[in-house]
Amino acid sequence: MKTIHYIAVLAAIFSSCNDEKQSVAVTNITLSRGVVSLTKGNETTLTANVLPYNATRQELTWQSGNPAVATVTDGKVKAVSSGRAVITAQADNVSATCSVTVKTALIGAYYFDGWAGRNSNANNPNEPWAANAPTHLTRRFVEEFPEREPIWGWRDDTQEIMERQIDLAAENGVDFFLFCWYWQNNRGYINENAIRNDSKHTSMALYQTAQNKSKVQYCLLVANHAGAEIIGDDNWADAVRHWMAYFRDPQYVTVDGKPLVVIFGTGDDAINDAQIAKMQETAVREGLKNGLSIAGCGANATARRKTFTHSTHYNLTSGYADGSVEQPFQLLIDRAKPQWTGTEAQPYIPTLNTGWDKRPWEGPNGLNQVEGWYFTGDTPDLFKSFLRDAIVWIYLNPSKTTKEKIVLIYAWNELGEGGYLVPTKGDPEAAKLKKIKELLDENFV
Repeated sequence: MKTIHYIAVLAAIFSSCNDEKQSVAVTNITLSRGVVSLTKGNETTLTANVLPYNATRQELTWQSGNPAVATVTDGKVKAVSSGRAVITAQADNVSATCSVTVKTALIGAYYFDGWAGRNSNANNPNEPWAANAPTHLTRRFVEEFPEREPIWGWRDDTQEIMERQIDLAAENGVDFFLFCWYWQNNRGYINENAIRNDSKHTSMALYQTAQNKSKVQYCLLVANHAGAEIIGDDNWADAVRHWMAYFRDPQYVTVDGKPLVVIFGTGDDAINDAQIAKMQETAVREGLKNGLSIAGCGANATARRKTFTHSTHYNLTSGYADGSVEQPFQLLIDRAKPQWTGTEAQPYIPTLNTGWDKRPWEGPNGLNQVEGWYFTGDTPDLFKSFLRDAIVWIYLNPSKTTKEKIVLIYAWNELGEGGYLVPTKGDPEAAKLKKIKELLDENFV
């Protein structure tokens, strides 16, 4: 009996030691998002990746550092009231966090990258300004509008500058960029190599590799216009397949839980209902079971002529080709606000201009664009008032806009058309950009 008892004790000891050897500790947890902005009543779901994959104790505990602002249950974060909260996921004494801000509205800014690539006059000895100039810089810019040069210079095609812009946006209340995206080949089949090498996609590529990418989300503004037209059902399907890598990125903006795509160029010869249906069908086949949120941008969209899920604008201006006439910015505002119209079937995402003055691109010393009205008096305080009106509109029309309460701003860096938020030599403090945070901090609705 003593021998049997001794063997049993040895077996128990061996089993215990074996269990300890087989126990694998958690070494790291990463969350799908590190920074989240929400408006009251909205939700998002965080997912956690626990490493190593064979860790023994992978069960996650979720906790909100400020449940009065945001709660969390099994990764689902719900916005309760304005403020900030830190969401923590923990397993086996290892944790990861996500910073959540609950705010009055979500702010997107259109991003145009004409500030990379090689200028068409680069080799012209009579145009020395163009030697290292980006594609959309002109002589008129340099000679007549030097104050519009960003504080980092005319070019924006370095990782450092992109990360600096992300920080500026995040610090001042901008939640996402809408990068202008261009199809290649124009009116032809997809050419992925040409798309990759298009200098107008440089900043979006730099965003993808930015160390601080988590601070600001992104989505696409498809510039479906002359020079980058998508023609035919199959090409729209190919475009969606090309975009799937973006749509699967947790940083990509969603509306109604579906990736948001804004399409510029919505006339009958640009896109039709069958092609919109083809986009949705392709997205579902590629694994997006609920498809896409597709916002038509422009007059045809707001006339409800197509099956876009949403409508919006790229900008709202007047007198585009009516001759070079100075007009007050208040006139632009007064003509823009009546175009903020939506329906329950096709909600509208309100857009507002920071300014409008495309003189640097007009005429032979510009980009040969036709002369049009330009607006002056676009002070930071008037822009702030314009933004306030847009946010008030979404609260007065909750069924006719997105439940996420999104407002779009034209633009982050449309320097050639006078719509920009970036700090420039004429405005190094980026006064309009700072007005966004100032307004959102007021909690006025």
